[in-house]
Amino acid sequence: MRVRRRWVEQHPERRQHLSRPVISVGNLSVGGTGKSPVVASIAQWLVDHGQRPAILSRGYGRADAADGIVVVSDGTRVLAGVDRSGDEPLMLARQVPGAAVCVSPDRHLAGIFAERQLGCTVHVLDDGFQHLQLARDLDVLVTTMGEIPRGRVIPMGRLREPIDAAARAQVLVVSDATAGAASTEAWSLGISQACGARRGLGGPVWVGGPDPGSRIPDPGSRPALSAVEGIPDPGPRLPDPGKVLAVAGIANPSRFVDALGDAGWQVADSVAFPDHHRYTRADVDRIAKRMQQSGAVAVFTTDKDAVRFEALGALPFRLYRVPLVVTFEPAEALFESVQAIL
Repeated sequence: MRVRRRWVEQHPERRQHLSRPVISVGNLSVGGTGKSPVVASIAQWLVDHGQRPAILSRGYGRADAADGIVVVSDGTRVLAGVDRSGDEPLMLARQVPGAAVCVSPDRHLAGIFAERQLGCTVHVLDDGFQHLQLARDLDVLVTTMGEIPRGRVIPMGRLREPIDAAARAQVLVVSDATAGAASTEAWSLGISQACGARRGLGGPVWVGGPDPGSRIPDPGSRPALSAVEGIPDPGPRLPDPGKVLAVAGIANPSRFVDALGDAGWQVADSVAFPDHHRYTRADVDRIAKRMQQSGAVAVFTTDKDAVRFEALGALPFRLYRVPLVVTFEPAEALFESVQAIL
């Protein structure tokens, strides 16, 4: 990676360029650092400020890895299922309905298509920090506290490339960190701008299984707040919600389970699957059995898992997705950098 970066820096004319600005969001390590919520937040900010963003993804883990370009969303409607799109692109298409989402191993080609056919005015390159062949106007690096300074390169650790690569980013977003801690982390890595990202949970949304009508489980009689203070659960209340079963197939399933507990939910048990796991009917039977054993009344899962469950059709249990809510501190460190390149 060092050789690749140096070669690209010495031969900038070899990089591919798009006509519209490119914002890359990526990380230096394998596994979950909270990158997807940052992609969604930037894309939504762009939509809110009159832009027409295109999220460009390689579609990691697709069951049908088709050549060319898969238009997951044209910015008005979702056009592809999870097998052709991949779980994260489909999740992003639903989270940011005003953004186009294109999947292709050739993200330059996808960007040209988004500009010429979909009228996109700016690109958000998902997981793009190591995608050096495409030029970008802004590099946003997402991490957790201490992960890069104390990290080691694969196979001895989780870093995809050496620590000194971090200094190529213009903005550092540190998950679950205060503004001061994020600034200290950025200073140690040679990055000029930084913000912390506080993650919490929104209200659960019914996905499938027996229709609960308008009733949504609630963690208790008190108003439910996510880990980010001041974000209420808008759902109707049940006087006795009972226990829930947490199911997650993400890079760090325990983080989701802990977040449910922190938000006041009574987690009876949890079932963890590998990241990007493709659920089967056998998995559904296993979850249903675990529900019965634990006394849970509903299954809570992540947005990313929900799109994979939906492909299975009817479910024997009530399934809710629990959206992740992210706030940035200070938000201007991120969004003023985005504004500057438009």
